[in-house]
Amino acid sequence: MDFSLSEDQQSLRELAAQVLSDGSTDETLRAFAADERRYDDGLWRILAEAGLLGAGIDASHGGSGFGLFELGLILEEQGRTLAPLPLLQTLVLGAMPIQKFGNDVQKARWLPAIVRGEAILAAAIDETRGMDPARSMPQAVRDGSGWRLNGTKLAVPYGAEADLWLVPAMTGAAPVLFVVDPRAPGTEITPQQSTSGQPQAQIRFADCRLADDDVLGSVEQGEEIIDWTVRQGQVGLSAFQLGVAAEALRRTALYTRERVQFGRPIGSMQAVQQRLADAFMDVEAMRSTYLRAAWVLSRDEFAMAEVATAKYWAAIGGHRVVHAAQHLHGGMGADISYPIHRYFLAATQAGLALGGSQPMLGLIGSEIAAGKAPRLT
Repeated sequence: MDFSLSEDQQSLRELAAQVLSDGSTDETLRAFAADERRYDDGLWRILAEAGLLGAGIDASHGGSGFGLFELGLILEEQGRTLAPLPLLQTLVLGAMPIQKFGNDVQKARWLPAIVRGEAILAAAIDETRGMDPARSMPQAVRDGSGWRLNGTKLAVPYGAEADLWLVPAMTGAAPVLFVVDPRAPGTEITPQQSTSGQPQAQIRFADCRLADDDVLGSVEQGEEIIDWTVRQGQVGLSAFQLGVAAEALRRTALYTRERVQFGRPIGSMQAVQQRLADAFMDVEAMRSTYLRAAWVLSRDEFAMAEVATAKYWAAIGGHRVVHAAQHLHGGMGADISYPIHRYFLAATQAGLALGGSQPMLGLIGSEIAAGKAPRLT
């Protein structure tokens, strides 16, 4: 495997870095936190004008035709800048499954709108108590030529801002992924706020009527489509977490060069250097495992062990790096008005969304025992 970027990929990364760095600075994030906006709509429009919102969408629908690997480069830059945008939700958890499994009407309605920056999508994937999204709490039952959806989804990122939801639901013994209009009768939205400040929502469905055309793919494909979507999202979130951790480490290294204690920079002290070295190794482990998982998924290969490994390192590596960053900043690291604290909150939330590190070890072990993991030689 050679993860060197092509000229087009490098140009995409540089463009994303420039747009997000210009539009999301410490000053703009401080101002954003003080107002009532749920996401940076101005920066969203700029991303659309730059063609970045269409990076993972086929040229036939106005996009650039890239895939998950390239979207990961954009998400890395979002993690580095902490731009308050629904990129993962719209581009990975929304556009990608619609493009792969949607019907012609769904594709024509939503993909060009995403490219133009006119649509935000949200996926109601997470389940309480760590349940499998393919064993969803909402229930969908047949009602004539359509469906009736009942149940509640919690902590849906950008759920109140979205123009379309992707909602997994159980239909008897099988799960199905529905596309749901948030304005449909029978839906109730309660805004929620996460620890990191990311907007979330509780969504309640009470006899929400859906048509057969609201099924993504087919009923028989439901579990496959949900699993595929979840894997893409997990790798995308791992890319975001890498950006968060790498930037937290960069800022911490600069701080330790400038912070003088006992007559010399603290970065010259062995204990500090060792902590930074450990964080650097975590960042590089996060990078290599996420790139491996993205590469395998982009080849449409089964990647359970690779995705679990990327999730493991994103969860535990991100946790260790931002804790080291906060500790090495001393009292400044605990100041919630100081920028490094944003990285701590973002990495903590991403690690929890990934499911933590220990469950991933069990999954990796079971894949190895079953002979499904990559060759170890």
